[in-house]
Amino acid sequence: MGGFASKPSAYDTPVDVPSKYFKDFEATLPSMRGKTVVITGCTTGCGFVAARTMAHAGADVYLLNRPSERAVEAEKSIAMEALNAVSSPPASPTRSPAAGGVGSPSKLVRSLSLGNGGVITSVDCDLADFDSVRRAASIVSRKCAGSGVDVLCNNAGVMALPDVATKDGYDVQMQTNHLSHFLLTRELTPALEKAAELRGEARVVNHSSGARNIPRKGLEAKYFGENGGDLGGDGASMLFMGARWVRYGQTKLANAAFTVELDRRLRAKGSKVKAVVATPGFAATNLQVTTAKSGGFHDAWIFKRMAQSAEDGSIPLLTCMASPGVESGDLYEPAKMRLYGPAKKFALEKTSVDESVGAMLWEESEKAVGAFEV
Repeated sequence: MGGFASKPSAYDTPVDVPSKYFKDFEATLPSMRGKTVVITGCTTGCGFVAARTMAHAGADVYLLNRPSERAVEAEKSIAMEALNAVSSPPASPTRSPAAGGVGSPSKLVRSLSLGNGGVITSVDCDLADFDSVRRAASIVSRKCAGSGVDVLCNNAGVMALPDVATKDGYDVQMQTNHLSHFLLTRELTPALEKAAELRGEARVVNHSSGARNIPRKGLEAKYFGENGGDLGGDGASMLFMGARWVRYGQTKLANAAFTVELDRRLRAKGSKVKAVVATPGFAATNLQVTTAKSGGFHDAWIFKRMAQSAEDGSIPLLTCMASPGVESGDLYEPAKMRLYGPAKKFALEKTSVDESVGAMLWEESEKAVGAFEV
C-alpha cells in the first residue's frame, strides 16, 4: 500500500467529495459581463469549474483544450449550466452561424451564445504541440482584436507522466505545464495590454501546486531543454519522489517562478497587466486519474482519503482570476495548511522569487519558443 505498493493503485475516477466552501465563495465574485476570459485545460477539474463560474458571471469565455469528445461535452455542459442559471424554463444555447458543429471535436473553433450576454468559444489547443498553441493564440487574438483579453488562465497541466518527449522534443510535462503557457502568454500579451488599457487591468493567472517545493536543488535548466525522454526515467512513487514526480515538481516551480519574473518585467514596463499564481491544495480531479492510468501512482490511496472537491480546489484560482484586491505577484492557496479551505494570500519561497532563477527560466524558455519581450 502507498509508497510500498508494487503496482499502481486502481484510481479510475476522481473521488466524489462534497464541496464545503464553494457556494459561499461564488456569491462574492463580481459580474464579468463585458470581459473576456481565456482558460486552458477546462474539460474537467478546477479548469472546468473556473470556466463554468466565469460563464455564470457573464464573461465571454474561450475554452482552450485538445480536440476530443470530452472537450465537446464540457463545452455543452458549461453552456447549459450557465443558461439554466439565468433562464426559467431552462433554455438551449444558440450556436454561432459561423461556428463548427457540436459533437464534431475536429472543428477548430466552436461558439455558443448564452442568455446572460456571454459567449463560450472552444478553440483547439494541444499544449504538447507548439504549432497548435500558436494557431490557438492567433485565433483568440484575431477574435479579441477590438476588446482584448481580461484574464488569461494558464490552468492546464499533466502530472507524473512517463519520461517521454513531445513532437517538439521537450519533456511532455515541462512543455504542457510551462513552456506552452509561456508561449501562449507571449502571444496574447498584446490582447492583455489592450484590455488593461480599456478597462484598467488584465490578469495572467498561472496554476502551480505545492509540488513546487519538491525540487531539492531548485529550478534546473536541464528540464527546459530539448532532451525529453532523457530526464531520469519513470520512478512512480510520490512518497519517495520518483523521477516522474521530480519532473512534475520542476514544472510547478516553473509556474511560480514564471509568475514572479513576469510580474517583475510588467512592473518595470509600467504595465497594468497583473501576473498572479494559485494552487488548488489537495483537490480530487481527473489529473490524478490520468496519472494513475499512465502508471504514475503508487500512492493513489492518499487522494481517496484526504482530498477536497474540485470546486473547493478552484477557489484560489478563481480568486486570482476575478476577485477584487488581488495584486500582481500574489500567490493564493487554500488557507488550511495550504491544502484545504478558502483562499488566502501567502508569500512565495526563495526558490521562486530569486532574480537569478527568474532570469534563467526566461532564458531557457525563450530558447524553446523564441524571444518574449514584455
